[in-house]
Amino acid sequence: MEDCIKKEHVFNHPISKVWDAISKEEEISSWFIKADFKAQKGYQYTFTASEEKGCISITGEIKEADPYTLVYTWVVENTDTVTTVKWELIEQGDSTKLILEHSGISAYPGDSAVAMFNSFSGGWADCISELEKFLN
Repeated sequence: MEDCIKKEHVFNHPISKVWDAISKEEEISSWFIKADFKAQKGYQYTFTASEEKGCISITGEIKEADPYTLVYTWVVENTDTVTTVKWELIEQGDSTKLILEHSGISAYPGDSAVAMFNSFSGGWADCISELEKFLN
């Protein structure tokens, strides 16, 4: 089974604008889900999805927050599996290339690993689409 989801996307926005959207609590809460988040190494964050999104929370710890790379652990409510999410931004003139990786998914037990991989893969595609709308 694949262990890493990788998504790439180019935003027609400056790197600082994209960085703010993925690293500032109020901006994350606008386009993703409600966030208690600080892009500071060691910060214990919580994302809380609304009722229509299944009312689930995700917790973890910021491992790296050096512009323009953000890495954090990702633990879905009611599981004890720790995975890792990495956002890397690369300046390309007036645009910004995003490389998003979510790894460690094969650590989920049994068949749930495949289900989680498929769920996360679709979820990250939707996430990038929502981020694009927010930035525009």
